[in-house]
Amino acid sequence: MLVVHRREGRWEDRAFRDLPQFLHPGDCLTLNDSKVLPARLFGHRQGFSGHVEVLLVSARSDDHLTWLALARPGRKLRTGERLVFSDKLRAEIIGRGQYGERLMRFTCKGDFYEAIAEAGHMPLPPYIHRGDTDEDQARYQTVYAREPGSAAAPTAGLHFTRGLLSECEAAGAVIARVTLHVGLGTFQPLHTRVIEEVKLHEERYFIGPEAAASIRDAKRVIAVGTTSVRTVETAAARNWTQLEGETGLFIYPGYEFRRVNAMVTNFHLPESSLLVLVCAFGGKDLILEAYRHAVESGYRFYSYGDAMLIV
Repeated sequence: MLVVHRREGRWEDRAFRDLPQFLHPGDCLTLNDSKVLPARLFGHRQGFSGHVEVLLVSARSDDHLTWLALARPGRKLRTGERLVFSDKLRAEIIGRGQYGERLMRFTCKGDFYEAIAEAGHMPLPPYIHRGDTDEDQARYQTVYAREPGSAAAPTAGLHFTRGLLSECEAAGAVIARVTLHVGLGTFQPLHTRVIEEVKLHEERYFIGPEAAASIRDAKRVIAVGTTSVRTVETAAARNWTQLEGETGLFIYPGYEFRRVNAMVTNFHLPESSLLVLVCAFGGKDLILEAYRHAVESGYRFYSYGDAMLIV
């Protein structure tokens, strides 16, 4: 774990197990408890044998049967096309998104999430060049995940064990759980060089009243992951009157943080909204210098990589 001290303009190399040493009474450690769905589906077009792959991105109806999804082969999948994934699970394409996403309406025999669990695969990042395994059901999931709905893991949380969470509480930190279902808004690449013109896809979030009170009352809020940062900052920007809804909050340098005082994050891809957020929080020059140190020191990047604590 690379610990970056913003005010002092320095960093130090530590291990993630040292995190409780940086926590104190009055702190609130904020976790995103969204659970990754086996959101990658393989099937075929009804009446055809050709292969179809779909990645569920976000639910778009209260009954969780309408979803925004990425699909390929894109040129063949037109509105009105019917897809078959299993004996229990089918879908019809009912619309298109701004960047070629498809809006799909599912029909299933029995419970939708049970049908997804049977037919789906864990949506490993594209730079992991292998199929998913049974082990990924646990490894690509935080130990505190409980609310199903994400198309990717909130990866900063993958470092935690239940024992380490207990040590964080023993250090005096209160743990608050929020939910943001990870979709395109989190992992989409930036489509323009003009930062003010970037618009992120909206993602669903939820904060319970007890968690909101813990976050508001804390002396210091340590958000675990960029998704937790965006969830807390969205609620704070809305004066804590809207604890559930959609957020497309894009945080870039110049943003004034309302409630987050420290954050745990992984090392991110260049030209991503995630790296821009981290630069906004830690200061662009300091963060880029810290990244150079991480590269030279052999830190691991991306989803299964190492961590950065910014205080």
